[in-house]
Amino acid sequence: MNADPNGLRPVLIVDDDRVLRATLAEQLRAEGEFRPLEADTGAAALAALAVPDARVDAIILDVGLPDGDGRDLCARLRRQGVKVPIVMLTGADAEADVIRGLDAGANDYIAKPFRIGELLARLRAQLRIFENSEDATFTIGPYSFRPAAKQLLEVARNRKVRLTEKESAILKYLYRAGGRPVARQVLLNEVWGYNSAVTTHTLETHIYRLRQKIEPDPANARLLLTEGGGYRLETAVTAPVR
Repeated sequence: MNADPNGLRPVLIVDDDRVLRATLAEQLRAEGEFRPLEADTGAAALAALAVPDARVDAIILDVGLPDGDGRDLCARLRRQGVKVPIVMLTGADAEADVIRGLDAGANDYIAKPFRIGELLARLRAQLRIFENSEDATFTIGPYSFRPAAKQLLEVARNRKVRLTEKESAILKYLYRAGGRPVARQVLLNEVWGYNSAVTTHTLETHIYRLRQKIEPDPANARLLLTEGGGYRLETAVTAPVR
């Protein structure tokens, strides 16, 4: 799936309570890192996910929907191959209800009424877990990127590109920037930590090696671009790279 053009993480809110849905959407926007999408029925949720090139990083799903049980929808999404975190909302918090929700494929289960701060914290926790799981896969140009496996797969040619830990971390952070340039020092701090022994030359060397691996013409990069005193990842390029 393609990165959001504004660098925000799309989260689908599926709930028929218009007021609650609007409140959640407003809070997610206020965080500055999420782009809320809304659906008031299971059918609307399925339609949103079926849009070509749709990207959803997580789903907040109410159990009680006007056209069915949210747990049944959750199970259906898992059967269809949806891997992203699903956080279920419910008015019932009995152990049997929680177990049924988790068995349907939900990653977390929150009883109403709940605190928005707690929901956001648990949502972020599930996103962190997912990003480091074997299931996490991101599309970068013609490649399918699996950070946990430190691997890019050029699907059209079934060609694998092995990455080092740092190369994988660089791509992952640039992907999460959503197409926006990231300053060299920011990228250094995020990938290597605040290590005074690591210089921008170290980063530039890794960028050079990455381009050798993924660009058709490393001297004229199309995926990993130098821009704004840093680097930017162009995810929309789809042509074969070799």
